[in-house]
Amino acid sequence: MWESDAGLLARVDRDKMPRHVAIIMDGNGRWANCRGLLRSAGHTAGVKTLKNILKTAVNLKLEALTVYAFSTENWKRPPSEVDFLMHLFSDYLEREKLEMHQNNVRIKFLGRMEDFAPSLQKLMRDSVELMKNNTGVKFNVAADYGGQDEIIRAAQKLACRVKAGELLPENISAQLFEDELDTAGQPPVDLMIRTSGDLRVSNFLLWQAAYAEFWFTDTPWPEFTPEEFVDALIDFGKRTRRFGALSN
Repeated sequence: MWESDAGLLARVDRDKMPRHVAIIMDGNGRWANCRGLLRSAGHTAGVKTLKNILKTAVNLKLEALTVYAFSTENWKRPPSEVDFLMHLFSDYLEREKLEMHQNNVRIKFLGRMEDFAPSLQKLMRDSVELMKNNTGVKFNVAADYGGQDEIIRAAQKLACRVKAGELLPENISAQLFEDELDTAGQPPVDLMIRTSGDLRVSNFLLWQAAYAEFWFTDTPWPEFTPEEFVDALIDFGKRTRRFGALSN
């Protein structure tokens, strides 16, 4: 297993941990700009941060970790930046998949895949196949993902079932809808973390985060540490979650 700071892990009350943590990894470009670097340097630094946070999640035996890697809106960025991100994504998977597998990680990709290069699509499928029987952290990578798009796709699938006579509209339930989402079979998001100071969800896991607790930090993603990740988990453990009800 990946080595981790035992003292850091001991700070977390495992009985009060979230089951599913989602992270909006924001601030790579701004971090680079503040240092007079190219935005690509920020994305490269962000990949190193992601590996450290995943290591911590593995050692804490977190059930699910979802990260926002590339949104449906990110295609609007300059072609040179998009190309760099695609190469970085491919290099990360190629380099890390075996180590993730050895650490019992089970990877899944949320969103659409058809607009990615065929070679990257194959690498994504191969990574999923390699880790499909693992029982550790469910590591969801949201790529070409948008929360509204995911909801529309789920609704379309249910509409097809209704049209085929397999399902009555009045029998559509929240559970049936969840079963058509990219995260089917996984727990809802308990804690959503956003780095770099912005206070919005940016079309991320709109259904799954309906009752999520939020934790915002001004720290840009390249500087986000396992220590700050643990701080977020500890803060979550102190909160009272009512889900619309009153406290006893």
